[in-house]
Amino acid sequence: MNFQSDPVAGVYEVLAKWDAEAGVWVAESEDVLGLVAEADSLQVLAEKLRTLIPELLELNGVASDRTASFRIHAADGFSLNS
Repeated sequence: MNFQSDPVAGVYEVLAKWDAEAGVWVAESEDVLGLVAEADSLQVLAEKLRTLIPELLELNGVASDRTASFRIHAADGFSLNS
């Protein structure tokens, strides 16, 4: 991923790619170990990530206040902050 991550500040970078065959957005992150999620829209994907990212951070032993901020970078150039 070529995005500037700032996990210290609590902002995690997520890359979302459209899988035309499956008809879903697939999200992965180098910042959040084990993160792979999919949804049919970026908005639904963001909703899933609001739950998944803090859970994975906790499982990975990373301190989290359960409201970790993240930025989705879609492969088509669109970005969504949460």
